[in-house]
Formats: sequence, structure tokens, C-alpha cells
Amino acid sequence: MTVTDPAPNPHATEAEVEAAYADPKLANVLYHDWEADTYDEKWSISYDERCISYATGVFNAVAGEAGQPYPTAMELGSGTGFFLLNLMQGGVIKKGSVTDLSPGMVKVALRNAAALGLDVDGRVADAERIPYPDNSFDLVVGHAVLHHIPDVRAAFAEVLRVLKPGGRFVFAGEPTKIGDWYARRLGQLTWWLTTNITRLPPLSSWRRPQAELDSSSRAAALEAVVDLHTFDPAELERMAQGAGAIGVRAVTEEFAAALAGWPIRTFEAAVPQEKLTLRWRLFAYHLWLRLSALDKKLLSRVLPRELFYNVMITGQKR
Repeated sequence: MTVTDPAPNPHATEAEVEAAYADPKLANVLYHDWEADTYDEKWSISYDERCISYATGVFNAVAGEAGQPYPTAMELGSGTGFFLLNLMQGGVIKKGSVTDLSPGMVKVALRNAAALGLDVDGRVADAERIPYPDNSFDLVVGHAVLHHIPDVRAAFAEVLRVLKPGGRFVFAGEPTKIGDWYARRLGQLTWWLTTNITRLPPLSSWRRPQAELDSSSRAAALEAVVDLHTFDPAELERMAQGAGAIGVRAVTEEFAAALAGWPIRTFEAAVPQEKLTLRWRLFAYHLWLRLSALDKKLLSRVLPRELFYNVMITGQKR
């Protein structure tokens, strides 16, 4: 991270939080700076075979294996580096750059890259004004980032600007309109049930301290501010094409996996971490694998793509 980049601010003041409700970009910085050091744990992110297989599988599902390994790649809205770093470990990318609006996330992503021995640099960056020259990268990737950006079409235009001619972009993990509707309601119901049932004396050891629950509730409220968009797959394709991309293609994933995954992740966030044994984590992971296989092998062939939770999109620069 360069000396011109701002420092992380993990302890926002009450006034800053209040201002963030009217400023989505400030909300994104505050929320993700606050989340940075615990984000990988919260979302069960790792940099081992489990997440390497997931990242490369998602990438190949939408973009294929042609052109690999890409000499240079940038992750837009990198967070802690989940997508880029696991793609690098999976042999998809040689040299990488991480960018995020949150200084805290860039700091953690670079720390993760260093721990893995990967060739990565990083910048604090607004997706609508990427601080790299024209024709800089062979590939731009992002995971769960587009729905945080106020002007998605402007971001696509910037992505195309920093790509080399013929370069490719791949964005994954974006919520569909229908998927977001049912996922949020499942999460809200699970949170309500878990936090109320654990008030009962026999289950009190499963209840997180009230201060932690209150903090999570405040984070969820701010999360509603930073999540700006949901997407219809065809609409997302039109956005990319309108910015000048060619060869645009959107595919979706996770229906059965999302119906189970959102309650499981919400339950895990609502109970003390020491209650989540290795046995539980293996159960949750293998259930997700089985349901993902059901989605890919059967449900994706018979259900409209709009019903699935995640949309992925790829395209190229002329």
C-alpha cells in the first residue's frame, strides 16, 4: 500500500456512522474497515484447497480455462483478497493487484498475500476511478463487489479502460433480485429464532453476549446501506455491453445451496464461535457441497437462471 493511501479507520465515530447513512461510499469504507480483521472468519474464507477449488471452479464456470495463466490481474473491491489470492494459488493468475475502497481491506489483503508468498501489490481505489493507467492488466476480477458500487456502468467502463485490448473481466458472487429477496428473509428469520431461543435458560450457553449481538445488529443495519443493488442477469449483461464490453455472458449458481447456506451462516454469526465444532463445520461444508452439486447437475437445467442466488458475468475489451 503506498504512502498516499489513507489509513484504515476501524473505530468510526457516532457522527461518521450517522453521516454514512446518506453516503454509500463512506458507508462502504466504515463498514469494511470495521469488518476487515474478522471478515475471513465471518464468511469462512480460507486460502487452502477448499477455497482454491471454489474460486477456480467459479471462474472456469463463467470464463473457461482458455488464456490461463493470465500474466497480470487486478481484483476490484478485493476485500481480504479471497478471489484473487485463491485464483493465483490455483494457477489462473501469475501477478496480482488488489484494490478496495476500504484501506482496512487492502491492508488485510496484502497481509494475506505476503503470508502466502504471492506477488501482489495494492491500492486504495474507487471502482469508478481506478488509479491505474490505461491497458494495465490482462484480467480484472471481482467477487461480491458490483452490488456495492453506486454507478455500476461507470465501473465497467473503468474496468475496460485498465484492461489491455482483448483482456477479460470476471465478476462473481453478485446477488440476483429474486435470490436476495429469499436470502434476506431466511437470514432475518434465523437471526430472530436463534437470538430468542437462546434466551431460554437451558440454552443460555449458546447465546452470545448482548454487546456482541447489539454490535452485529448495528453492522447489519449499515450493511443494508452498503448493499446498493441486486441484479437481473440480463440487465447486468446489458450494463456491461453498454460500457463497451464484447462477448458478455452471465450465468447463475446456488439455489438449493443458498436456501440452506443463508440460515447456516446466520446461525453461525448468532452463537459463540466455540460452539461451532469441527464436526459442525464439516457438516455445513459437506452439505453445501452436496447442494451445490444438485444445483449444477440438475436444478440449473430445469429452473430459470433468475431464481438462483449468485450471478457471475464475464466479457472482454475490444
